[in-house]
Amino acid sequence: MVEMDRGIIPNRQDYDAVIVGASLAGCAAAIQLGRSGARVALIEQRPNPAAFKRTCSHYIQASGAPTLERLRLLEPILAAGGLRSRARVHTPWGWIAAPPERGGAGVNLRREVLDPLVRETAAETPGVDLTLGLTAQRLLREDGAWRGVVVRDHEGAEMTLRGKLIVGADGRDSRVAGLAGLDGKTLPHGRFAYGAYFEGPQPNHFPDSMLWFLDPDIAAAFPTDGGLVFYVAMPTKRRLAEFKRDPEASLVAHVAAVPDAPPIREARRVSPLIGKLEMPSRVRGPVGPGLALIGDAALAADPLFGVGCGWAFQSAEWLADSVGPSLRGEESLARGLRRYRRRHRRELRLHALQIQDYASGRRFSPPERMLMSAAARDPELAARFDAFATRRIRPPRALLTILPRAILVNARQALG
Repeated sequence: MVEMDRGIIPNRQDYDAVIVGASLAGCAAAIQLGRSGARVALIEQRPNPAAFKRTCSHYIQASGAPTLERLRLLEPILAAGGLRSRARVHTPWGWIAAPPERGGAGVNLRREVLDPLVRETAAETPGVDLTLGLTAQRLLREDGAWRGVVVRDHEGAEMTLRGKLIVGADGRDSRVAGLAGLDGKTLPHGRFAYGAYFEGPQPNHFPDSMLWFLDPDIAAAFPTDGGLVFYVAMPTKRRLAEFKRDPEASLVAHVAAVPDAPPIREARRVSPLIGKLEMPSRVRGPVGPGLALIGDAALAADPLFGVGCGWAFQSAEWLADSVGPSLRGEESLARGLRRYRRRHRRELRLHALQIQDYASGRRFSPPERMLMSAAARDPELAARFDAFATRRIRPPRALLTILPRAILVNARQALG
């Protein structure tokens, strides 16, 4: 890994963009903006260049893979051991798996490997100044817009970084969003999660990523680099006391009991057990005057659906595309931010509403039962379901392409 500056940003305090948070979203935005000619300050409060997000299943859905290709990150990810992985969903009616030529392929790489790789790429990008160990303290406002960030190092020294654009890429508890008054709303979650990396025999259907809808409990298996598999249980909170008594034994028993179960009992846990007892969704308006939020800072959804990593990369791409002309002086920043807000809402809002509804821990609704039962029976419908489940098409198009065929498939089944 390249040596990353851990002190104060050298020689420059005025930038086109100041990005707070050097995880997936912040680094992706810095890479794309830097390559387009912008001057970018990228700051991260953690001083360790190898820092990574620990409470994450690491899965990048197929909808995020084109963004990785555009950022020229896909090949390095695969060289680091990442796996191209299709989604396979088990329902009470059987597996839903798109034909290989029709399914979208996501990417699995542990965050322990992925985060430093993406951060190193950002650090090497011309025009990007990455500095570790700086924490945002205050935002500065001029002429009705945010124009600067006061940062503090671990020794207490402060400095001001000025930019045409301020970007909050600092996660679901975004300090930038709070400082800017973009508090949004918090939505409850009816499940909890325990998971860990295991070493041992690979599951059936390797290297597919597998999700078991047990209605209403959930289990999942994500094969990844180094021959490891991340196993996770996400029951509803009615079972929390049971899991808290012995989390590892409960995780193993939960996963081992699913249909077509993976070989978790023959595997050995090689990572700390990760527990997440509260997983509320956070929704904020993605823009303010002179400011934008990306990744979980703008929208932190239920991790059940594995959208967080992909949406981090994609929202960074949408922002960079939207404000690029503004940072080059071709139009006002306000216009670029409006474009980003429209794109963010158009791409994610309806997906997020569907995810938030199911996050309550409820059982399947009658329409969901109809759609899933049909998709488990029909390869063509499975391919269409896969396109929706991996976020490659939006809900309105999914309904138009899935619902009529689901009615037909189930009618044929009922008639024998």
